Amino acid sequence: MAVPEAHEELSLDPDLYSAWKDDDGVLTLRVRDPMDVSTASGLVAAFDTLLRKRKPDKIRLDLSGIDRFDDFGALVIDHLRRSLEGNGAGDGDGRLDLTGAGDRIERVLAGTDLSPEGTCQLTRDRRSANLAASIGGATLDEIGNIRFMLLFLGGLSLSLLRVLRRPALLRWDDVLSHMEKTGVAALPVVALIGFLMGLIIAFMSAVQFRQFGAEIYVASLVAFGMVSELGPIMTAIVVSGRSGSAFAAEIGTMKINEEIDALVTMGFDPTLFLAVPRLIAAVVVIPLLTIFSDLFAMTGGLVVGVFMLDLSVGSYVKQSLSVLTVAEVLWGTGKSGVFAVLITLSGCLRGFQARGGASAVGTAATSAVVTSIFLIILFDSVFAVIRSYWS
Repeated sequence: MAVPEAHEELSLDPDLYSAWKDDDGVLTLRVRDPMDVSTASGLVAAFDTLLRKRKPDKIRLDLSGIDRFDDFGALVIDHLRRSLEGNGAGDGDGRLDLTGAGDRIERVLAGTDLSPEGTCQLTRDRRSANLAASIGGATLDEIGNIRFMLLFLGGLSLSLLRVLRRPALLRWDDVLSHMEKTGVAALPVVALIGFLMGLIIAFMSAVQFRQFGAEIYVASLVAFGMVSELGPIMTAIVVSGRSGSAFAAEIGTMKINEEIDALVTMGFDPTLFLAVPRLIAAVVVIPLLTIFSDLFAMTGGLVVGVFMLDLSVGSYVKQSLSVLTVAEVLWGTGKSGVFAVLITLSGCLRGFQARGGASAVGTAATSAVVTSIFLIILFDSVFAVIRSYWS
């Protein structure tokens, strides 16, 4: 690491590097081992001081003799290049020459992008994909997700048991707040969609029933179809897109901002603090939203029955009530209660799984909606099979 003969030592920090001018007038820097996280900050400060005092037009960076080199060393090189670019006219890449880089250094630099815009970013591995490795990696990721899900469900179950034993542990103000956001605020859109669904079902069925003079059964179809199937499932899908995504985004933001870690540090149970109030609120208000959706759907059918089929209000209401029983209403609201659990679990789980930056919040919200809608359809299919054997 000695300075070549007949060259003047120009280093301002000989413990970190040596510097001299070659015969061609280029300032050569030879960095002392290591060039990694332990020396990066010192090298950046030393190079900045050198550039302010010497103001070179071009630098040759000699990396021979460097055994320890990592991404922080690459960041030092990028900082030197950008400093050269800001020190005068011209392209910093063309004014910084790297020499003596060994295989290890070249491998590290090959995984970085020293771009002209002044950023040093890791690049993707350009090697051909290995099918077995890809399948194995995906399998391990899914096993990790299943493990996380089981831990979450276990923690949530224990938290619910603690609340049953000691209701004072539950933050009831949070429960009421979530009931307002999930239920009251969602009522207008749920009512509108329910009304339009009843209008569409009545209109389409009227075209067919009119051929047989059975217009009165439009009321039966709207009431039975909405209360038994469409009311619970449409309400659940709307709430999933509206509140399920909000659960994931809120908890995901707290996770990324390390607020959940702060709760753990302060002795709070994040599941009890965040998931349980949302679950209780959803289980209470979503069945109520379903009932409102059913009522507005029958109102939409009533509009078609009165203005298109010349049915009286009394006859339409009587025919609707004739097919509705207490068991039918309880079946529909019971399904909506199960859907509420699925929506809350999907939203909270994806929120707790969020990792990374701001984009992870959007990913968590999207994943929560997709997961909850899939589970809603799946469980509704199971309920339909159960009912077919139960009836």
